[in-house]
Amino acid sequence: MDDTGRIVNFAAVKRDITEEIRTEEKLRQAQKMEAVGTLAGGIAHDFNNLLFPIIGMSELLLEDLPENSMPYENAKEILTAGKRADELVRQILAFSRQSERKTVPIQLQPLLKELLKMVRSTIPADIPVSHQIAPDCGMVLADPSAVHQIALNLITNAYHAVEKTGGEISVRLEETTLGTEDGPLTKTPLLPGRYAVLTVSDTGCGIAPAIMDRIFEPYFTTKELGKGTGLGLSMVYDIVRQLNGGITIHSEAQKGTLVTVYLPLMTDAEPPVEDIKKATLLKSGKEKILLVDDEITIVQLEKQMLERFGYRVSAHVSSLEALKSFQRDPAGYDHARHDRRRACKNHPFH
Repeated sequence: MDDTGRIVNFAAVKRDITEEIRTEEKLRQAQKMEAVGTLAGGIAHDFNNLLFPIIGMSELLLEDLPENSMPYENAKEILTAGKRADELVRQILAFSRQSERKTVPIQLQPLLKELLKMVRSTIPADIPVSHQIAPDCGMVLADPSAVHQIALNLITNAYHAVEKTGGEISVRLEETTLGTEDGPLTKTPLLPGRYAVLTVSDTGCGIAPAIMDRIFEPYFTTKELGKGTGLGLSMVYDIVRQLNGGITIHSEAQKGTLVTVYLPLMTDAEPPVEDIKKATLLKSGKEKILLVDDEITIVQLEKQMLERFGYRVSAHVSSLEALKSFQRDPAGYDHARHDRRRACKNHPFH
């Protein structure tokens, strides 16, 4: 600026803050998802308290009712619905990081058939959903809820791709053997061996080549508001990577998408897993047990279960009343527990 006040020169600094804005947005989204996860975990635990008597009572009914009768079939349907809801709770807890994944040998065929039955009821009837599930595909060592999440996320994405324009969804399961040179071009190279191959394809809108490199990024989504969080494919990729598998995606705009997941199959040399539940004849007893829980329906259910095995049960929903009962006759009790997960982990219903 000169003596007259005119600007004769100036300096400007220009800085691109696009990446900083993106980072800040990702941080806000991460904090939001953390809060949602905490809320979901709390809801899931409360919901689990409601499911416990539904599943348990229906199993008691199946023991009491004559097979092939209508009441028996009704109770069986209640049990099936309860177990589906229980699986949903497990997914919510896994999402909120409040439960640990436990890997067990699982057959993919019944898991996929059950999932397809469930999603068929939510996808409009004018969208065909076909499947080819090989009955001879081997077993994988994985968490059932994790595999359920993989398939559910991929089928949901396929549905969103055909929702507006129409199209078809196809699910396929087969077994393959990969050599040292014929492995698929996954982000993480696969070791030679036998794999279960799960493919989910659709004839929908496809994925634009410009964003193909970003589809596994957390929080990245091209869906409209309310259709997705951007966590679906990133979660699928994370689960597949933890299972030492691989994933490939082939897509063409307006022609459809093919997602292929490779999961390593168990070998005959692998040792048995301790978590496999073996059907054993449980011994009955005549001891007196002190049972405490703050949910009256759960107390009633557990009391019935234990009494069926011959135990004498003093059940309480108040810890103070239970303490008074114990103090009146401490020698009269043979065992005392208040944690239903430990108390019931060996009964025949769970």
